[in-house]
Amino acid sequence: MRKQKGFSLIELLIVVAIILIIAAIAIPNLLRARIAANESSAAASVRTLGTAQITYSNAYPATGYAATIAALGPSAAACTTPSSTNACVIDYVLSQGTKSGYTFTSAGTGGPPATQFVSIALPVSASTGVKGFCGSEDNVVRFTLTGSGGITDETACLALNPIGQ
Repeated sequence: MRKQKGFSLIELLIVVAIILIIAAIAIPNLLRARIAANESSAAASVRTLGTAQITYSNAYPATGYAATIAALGPSAAACTTPSSTNACVIDYVLSQGTKSGYTFTSAGTGGPPATQFVSIALPVSASTGVKGFCGSEDNVVRFTLTGSGGITDETACLALNPIGQ
């Protein structure tokens, strides 16, 4: 009788089946963890935008709050000279409006000078996040469980629940 070299087809199929079972258990948990990380990043970015808007308003009182998110960031990846059109108070990635599976906007209203602002973070898709976030002059981050639904302006934002409540 010859000695068998390697594994039989049945043994290989059993190993593949075990790997697939483990993957079926692990992948949904990995996706949920990624969504939670994206949502956490979005909430922190909305808080950063609120602080940036307040900083911008103090630096440029004749303008008030920044009219666009791009005005809060640098014009290029490296900040050279801050101005009211590119204040360099947030990083370049966030000033482009998309980060960690979320789309960001931040706009001052009223005035001139702009006396109010609203910052909004909405998930790009259901696989990147479930919650939508917003903030205004009080720099309290609020959220909605409907993702992109409902957050259109400051009034809609102020009607939402703050994080932690």
